[in-house]
Amino acid sequence: MVSITRAADLTVVGANGGGWVSVTGTSAPTSPLVQPAAPWEPLGAISDDGLTYGFDEDSQEFTPWGLTSPFRTQITKSVRTFGLTLWETSRVAVQSIMYRIPAAELEPVGGITSFAETASPEPDRRAWWFLVIDGDSARGFYVPQGEVSDRSDVSFKQDEMSGYEITITAYPDSAGNTVYHSDSIPATPPTPGS
Repeated sequence: MVSITRAADLTVVGANGGGWVSVTGTSAPTSPLVQPAAPWEPLGAISDDGLTYGFDEDSQEFTPWGLTSPFRTQITKSVRTFGLTLWETSRVAVQSIMYRIPAAELEPVGGITSFAETASPEPDRRAWWFLVIDGDSARGFYVPQGEVSDRSDVSFKQDEMSGYEITITAYPDSAGNTVYHSDSIPATPPTPGS
């Protein structure tokens, strides 16, 4: 008889989490269980849709003459993205991300924040740290060079929270890596059949 092994502590529910942003070149936090320190800036409240870790890949199949199935596949595109909706739209770091404006230029003067959106935005790469927490488990994603590659429309309605829905595309660092993973998962005792 086959013994089916199941371990609930090896699953992840995105019960809680957060995000932080900093300048490129900022080192990753040392542990997913440690609060990131300056120069990391918190993104604040994220919508209850949580964080989406996206995979966009293309490949080329090679099927030899006389066969109907490929005998080799070559990856031709491999992109990682992170999607989330930022609810704290008055937070300076969040405005800086949405409008591609340095945070120093968004500090209020006399209680008023004023800025203009350019018709010719410059590239705006930053370092990103995302954390997903499920009880005693934590999963961290460090993006050394990422840029907001997509922004949704912003609604201002009586029955809806305004938010900045963004997609961040991860670019390769000097080592050729786009995303670094750091997990803190409780030890699982061995079970029969594992």
